[in-house]
Amino acid sequence: MIESLIHFFEDIPTAYRSVILIGGIFLFWVMEGVIPLFRFQYNKYHHAGINLLFTLFTAIIGFGFAGVLYYTSHWVTVNEFGLLHLADFPLWAKIIIGVMLLDFIGAYFVHWVEHKVKWMWKFHLIHHTDTTVDVTTGLRHHPGETVFRIGFTIMGVFLVGVPIGIVMLYQSISVLFAHLTHANINMPRKVDRAISYLFVTPNMHKVHHHYMQPLTDTNYGNIFAIWDRIFGTYAEVNDPKEIRYGIDTHMDPEENDRVGNLLKIPFQEYRPPRGKDEKHKREVD
Repeated sequence: MIESLIHFFEDIPTAYRSVILIGGIFLFWVMEGVIPLFRFQYNKYHHAGINLLFTLFTAIIGFGFAGVLYYTSHWVTVNEFGLLHLADFPLWAKIIIGVMLLDFIGAYFVHWVEHKVKWMWKFHLIHHTDTTVDVTTGLRHHPGETVFRIGFTIMGVFLVGVPIGIVMLYQSISVLFAHLTHANINMPRKVDRAISYLFVTPNMHKVHHHYMQPLTDTNYGNIFAIWDRIFGTYAEVNDPKEIRYGIDTHMDPEENDRVGNLLKIPFQEYRPPRGKDEKHKREVD
């Protein structure tokens, strides 16, 4: 059964990947209407239109790098290069190790770097400018940031030695978690917290979208929450509804709600954070 799963993802049709993407958006879009965390007063279709346009950019760039990703995975598999080839791991172990390490390198680590390197942050902050975080926010990435993320994923495939079936499985899970963790849904706090010991949850990731430090610089994970707990970047708040979305340097709708300006932000002058939220700083400490 495990082998059949990997064989399926080795040659997964584009149509199936599209179903995962669109189906996930649709599912959580409906759930947002039934059990919303925040009742935003906004034009949801206009908001989705902006974020889905960035998704189109991501898809185009992804297709452009697909050959490099496939070649890298093929090369490490044929030449038995990478961590997965240091021992004779059973397939189930290769899947777990491969997915976890790709999540660490291609999601957590690159995300952490984007928050620490100013010129990379200027690309990533487009994701943080969204003041009404919902399921479509998970796909709001500047084309430049998409290049960073794909580049780190390819590096992860090379270092870990991940076969293409596991790479495609990882990417499918990653997309679903991007939908889940950004969705504007009200998950019971006890359930959310229990799951967050292993996996990133909606309430956990919403902390990362608070508009001010120090919470902006916490909870970098995408699939596995263990990376934040291991490296001391985990934080939580008592009430998720106290979180204010956005980024304090770009709270003006003329800047955060216009595609043209969002595309130009990385090439504008760097703006340092305006301040720190002392109330939430105490909660982190």
